[in-house]
Amino acid sequence: MHCPFCTFEESKVIDSRLVADGNEIRRRRECLRCQERWTTYELSELVMPKIIKQDKSRVPFDETKLKEGIARSLEKRPVSQEDFLKLIEDIKKEIRSLGEREIPSKQIGETVMKFLRKVDEVAFVRFASVYRSFQDPLEFSEEVKRLSDD
Repeated sequence: MHCPFCTFEESKVIDSRLVADGNEIRRRRECLRCQERWTTYELSELVMPKIIKQDKSRVPFDETKLKEGIARSLEKRPVSQEDFLKLIEDIKKEIRSLGEREIPSKQIGETVMKFLRKVDEVAFVRFASVYRSFQDPLEFSEEVKRLSDD
């Protein structure tokens, strides 16, 4: 870590503390040359896999797209912002836990439906109707029937 005051390349860590719910580390550092002190924050970066789309193209995982799709299905539903954010984190955690560098978009959709069903069944049916491209009311009613049978 370069000193921000004299640009010397070596420093020592004086203190380390967890911050932000344990997802970030705050470190107090001291330059070994000029003895100036400063604070750094370290955040772990977890890499999400690339997504293999239906046309076989590969695109980076887009959390914004995931959030927007789920938010649309949860529109006007009694789900708190906290539950929404936990849902997103649970889905991302599940995707990362697969340990794959690339995963099919279909697998993302199935994972979303698995978690969404636990949070709100109406949102699940909304998401499924778009994701599975229901062509007529019969397909939609069959999905609702399957949901009530479980």
